[in-house]
Amino acid sequence: MTEWQKGIAKISIPTPFPVGDVNVFLIKGDRLTLVDTGVKTTEGRYALEEGVKKLGYKLEDIEQVIVTHHHPDHVGGADFFGLDVPLIGHPNNQRWLELSESFITQLDEFFLNFGRKAGVPIEMKHHVKKFRGTLKYNCERTLTNMITDGEELPGLPGWKAVETLGHAQSHLSFYREQDGAMIGGDFLLAKISPNPLIEPPLQPGENRPMPQLQFNSSLRNLISMPVSKVYAGHGDEIENVKELADLRLKRQHDRSMQVKQMIRNKPSTAFELCTLLFPKVFMREPGLTLSETVAQLDYLLDLGEIKEEESTQGNIYCVS
Repeated sequence: MTEWQKGIAKISIPTPFPVGDVNVFLIKGDRLTLVDTGVKTTEGRYALEEGVKKLGYKLEDIEQVIVTHHHPDHVGGADFFGLDVPLIGHPNNQRWLELSESFITQLDEFFLNFGRKAGVPIEMKHHVKKFRGTLKYNCERTLTNMITDGEELPGLPGWKAVETLGHAQSHLSFYREQDGAMIGGDFLLAKISPNPLIEPPLQPGENRPMPQLQFNSSLRNLISMPVSKVYAGHGDEIENVKELADLRLKRQHDRSMQVKQMIRNKPSTAFELCTLLFPKVFMREPGLTLSETVAQLDYLLDLGEIKEEESTQGNIYCVS
């Protein structure tokens, strides 16, 4: 139910994605601010309009939109607002919003090469382009203002941006030190662990980011902060913040040890491991499942638990 809690109100928006509803947040401040927008669908717009109406406002009353990250369920609905409404977020959103021809070419080249190294069979090559995900739901706007780690949010005194990379290279959470409230996007969720999604490097030719290592670093930073409640992008609010962050770190480590045991039993490519870890869904969700698998391998490589050997059939992982 839509209601105010200390100047924050949650509105749940349906999405066409397996994750289900996404939460967006209206915040009272010097400017009436919407954090995240929901997806760009007819149902999404109706839910947003109705949610805002129940809070005593209209979409036209919203003075700025701030996004946690670039995924379409969080930024697609930016098209519901006029160009006079600022769209604010991390600079790394911009390439996903602009979707220039050069970036689309980079995406295809990166993920085809990624699939080759992962050992994706040649007959499944077309599946790799699914890594583009759900870009058809993207908004057609780009950022008008950019914020980075530690900066105060415009129009919202007392709120600051906290970089929480891992699920996306553009991911920010928003923290109010006065009472420890945090709007966390997909950084920390009550029931599931967010996918550490693989993305191309920010500059062509550089090494790709390692999202699991980033995500773990973000969680450790969260544990060090006096956060009292996380308003999550999906599901319920979280009050046992430190305990849940600790649990996410432990479960990820345990998962990686299971992967190590699989490799001990049989040196394998990332794709082979993916089919073992996600036998029922890897064909349907190649991007999510292969990202999750490679994230565990990145973690094990960083610990020195495994090593990677190049092969024309896909890089092979074996225990060190």
